[in-house]
Amino acid sequence: MNKSTEKKMTRRSIVKLAGIGAAALAITKVSERTAAAASVVKGKKYAMVVDLRRCFGCHTCSIACKSEFDIALGRWRSWVKIVEKGTYPNVKRHFLPRLCNHCADPPCVRVCPTGASHIRDDGIVGIHEKKCIGCKNCIAMCPYDSRFINPEKKIAQKCDFCFHRVEKGVGPACVNTCPGRARIFGDLNDPESEVSKIVSKLPVQSLKPELGTEPKVFYISADNKVMRAFGGGKYNE
Repeated sequence: MNKSTEKKMTRRSIVKLAGIGAAALAITKVSERTAAAASVVKGKKYAMVVDLRRCFGCHTCSIACKSEFDIALGRWRSWVKIVEKGTYPNVKRHFLPRLCNHCADPPCVRVCPTGASHIRDDGIVGIHEKKCIGCKNCIAMCPYDSRFINPEKKIAQKCDFCFHRVEKGVGPACVNTCPGRARIFGDLNDPESEVSKIVSKLPVQSLKPELGTEPKVFYISADNKVMRAFGGGKYNE
């Protein structure tokens, strides 16, 4: 066996071992995610449905959110994307309200070095402001662009489903102020809740389902092309 053959075999062995290692790592990651999801959700599991049949792009949700949290100019916890489709004069405008998706397996939580980003027992993804060091890891890892740095506090912020209101039995600000009642909020674990009935009975969509983050914000009657523009619109039927 010459040296050339030995080198080729060595390279082949390295590639093979690397493949085995990657597969083992992938299996481990999946197992870790499954275990994490099973241990995190206890009791309630809050979610939101956005019924786009009722949304007419008034931006009341965005304004209510900014007012509730005194958000700085140019930053948003909740916003509405507008997409126009067609050729004049047959043009139609589509609205896609956006916010944190409160994933069951959020990448932002996994990369937070201080534990500031966390999943509450009710499934809400929150941020402990006193623990946040403004490293921006969570912003980089969020596939939904839902986080920003507060220019005054120098910490990460985002939608938190208004848990300070929810804990008192009041709905999120955006839900309470929507004039078309396009936003429905509630406990997925409660079979009698409106949000649970909608998700179980109607075809709903979520953003970027292929990532496996298990978003807890669902859409009804979203335009497929508009959803794909933001990473996918796979139906959950």
